[in-house]
Amino acid sequence: MVFILLNYKTFDEGTGQKSVDIARACRDVSESSGIEIAVAPQFADLFRVSSSVDIPIFAQHVDGIGSGSNTGQVYARCLREAGATGSLINHSEKRMTLADIERSLLSLYENRMRSVVCTNNVATTAAAAALSPDYVAIEPPELIGTGVPVSKANPGIITDSVEAARKINKKVIVLCGAGISKGEDLKAAIELGAGGVLLASGIIKAKDPKVALEDLVSLI
Repeated sequence: MVFILLNYKTFDEGTGQKSVDIARACRDVSESSGIEIAVAPQFADLFRVSSSVDIPIFAQHVDGIGSGSNTGQVYARCLREAGATGSLINHSEKRMTLADIERSLLSLYENRMRSVVCTNNVATTAAAAALSPDYVAIEPPELIGTGVPVSKANPGIITDSVEAARKINKKVIVLCGAGISKGEDLKAAIELGAGGVLLASGIIKAKDPKVALEDLVSLI
């Protein structure tokens, strides 16, 4: 099944009531297309979205910590209580060490939450797959936010990442990101072996996010 994860980042277009409206658009398009669409709002909006819209919700980050003296860190159990069902880990804008990635994955596993580990090349995809997350999202950082899809700019990094992940753990699903915004981008990603996409500004900053989402899934 194709999986789409929409990362709100900290764009103004994805805060407050707008965060709920975008989540509702994702839910509606998911129901009409049969494609699973999840959202990753800002931390302050996790409960607002989860209490308003029945949709899979991911946090944008989680730390591998538990209850205790951890000021400023993000506790997986609290994310779950706020309505999150999973989290991004190691996004290019929130890099982590391999040891910290492993601890964060463990915290999600212990709280029965899904995981998306972001990577920037084939080698890190292989390393991430060895830790058995649910998803690995390959995103060359130089393409993020450019509007140039990785499926066109560097299709080999997708096929090679899929192959690398499958050699290590066949259960890990590879997503692709960076520059994804249109139906042809999603179609190309699937044809290259990805199980879906991680995207942000192409939908969040669109004049009408629902129309943009409908275009995104139109060729699947």
